[in-house]
Amino acid sequence: MPATPVKAPAGPAPLPGRAGPGTTEPKDSPRRRADRRRRLVALLFLLPALLLLGALVAYPILFTVGRSLFDASGTRFVGAENYTAMFDDPATLKAIRNTAIWVLVAPALLTGLGLVLAVLTEKIRWATAFKLVLFVPMAISFLATGIIFRVVYEQDPDRGVLNAVAVGVHDAFDEGAHYPTARPKDSTVLAKGKDGSYTTKEKASPGNTVNLGLVGVPPKDLPKDAGPARKAADATAHGDELRGVVWVDFTLGGGGKPGQVDPKEKGLPQVAIEAVDAKGKAVAKTTTASDGSYHFSKLSPGDYSIRLPARTFAEPYTGVEWLGPTLITPAIIGAYMWIWTGFAMVLIAAGLAAMPRDVLEAARIDGASEWQIFRKITAPLLAPVLGVVFVTMVINVMKVFDLVYVIAPGPVQEDANVLALQMWLVSFGGGNNQGLGSALGVLLLLLVVPAMIFNIRRFRRSQS
Repeated sequence: MPATPVKAPAGPAPLPGRAGPGTTEPKDSPRRRADRRRRLVALLFLLPALLLLGALVAYPILFTVGRSLFDASGTRFVGAENYTAMFDDPATLKAIRNTAIWVLVAPALLTGLGLVLAVLTEKIRWATAFKLVLFVPMAISFLATGIIFRVVYEQDPDRGVLNAVAVGVHDAFDEGAHYPTARPKDSTVLAKGKDGSYTTKEKASPGNTVNLGLVGVPPKDLPKDAGPARKAADATAHGDELRGVVWVDFTLGGGGKPGQVDPKEKGLPQVAIEAVDAKGKAVAKTTTASDGSYHFSKLSPGDYSIRLPARTFAEPYTGVEWLGPTLITPAIIGAYMWIWTGFAMVLIAAGLAAMPRDVLEAARIDGASEWQIFRKITAPLLAPVLGVVFVTMVINVMKVFDLVYVIAPGPVQEDANVLALQMWLVSFGGGNNQGLGSALGVLLLLLVVPAMIFNIRRFRRSQS
């Protein structure tokens, strides 16, 4: 008897407006029309952004790549000639070297400093106010910051804040004043040494007086407390005392006698004086008083020379040459860190606030020190945030331009040059070679793209 075929159970009936399994949905079905409508609405919302992206990003990139293949005038196709010329230019090579210094130094310092400040601010009472103060420089434009730090780094201590501090600290530990234009009135009394010091030709023993007259000291270089030298010159040495006076052997208006201390002549304060024995060793040191007087007491019997050290005749200390060719790049990096430290600290502090506190408390209960907690728990958990801050800073430092242009003086601008500034100088700052400038722009884009890709991938991984 033939088997009776078994019918498969019927599936659920298709919903109204939807095609069932194995069937083709009509193109004009309500579902298809709704999907097309949603895609059209999304495209309409995206269209302005896509137009702006194409006009402000895609088109300039394509135009720059094309322009880099032509000569300075833009009329003759030169291929890769601009790219080869770029690496034959010493100024460009120096810009690449300085950019590499920026990339290696600035992001690492900013990330490390931001991490330290973010951890420390958690333990202070006024953390919000402290973060606000550090974040304020972000509201100042790079141009204004450059002008501020150009004055801060000024060589003149009367204008530059850093050199004013440096000179103040130096002078606090440096004995004696400086009279760089001073010289002996009578060359038969003082002899100049190879190191720039002056020593008396004749020796004197305790109980005698040795007066030393100098000229070439302008009245403006005299300290305000400089007093008349006449009274000090009239004083008599006694016993084991060797004394004298150092004065300006010149009378304003004339009438004075060379080699003699006249009533109107001033003493030289704070001049370093040394008593030198027969072996050339300084056995006693002192400085002159406001009237130029000096004295050595309790000297052993013998003959001594009086020496004025070379530092008395050297130029006074004026601070550090921050804007010189040696320190110009570190100085500009310092200004850049002043702006971006608050940004790095706030981002890291946000990651620190989201960190699970039970892990930290468990480590403290187990007896871990704060340094161990920071090194073994806090820093590893903050690694994703630190990576974002570091890569963001790498991208930013590659584009730095205005700080270098404003802070670096003209003579040392080449020593501080970076790729972004070199691109501008070649294209518009006198070079007028937009073909080579476009090639530099392409090089800068190629250097930034890997960091951007890394940042995007890290962001996507954090979202998954």
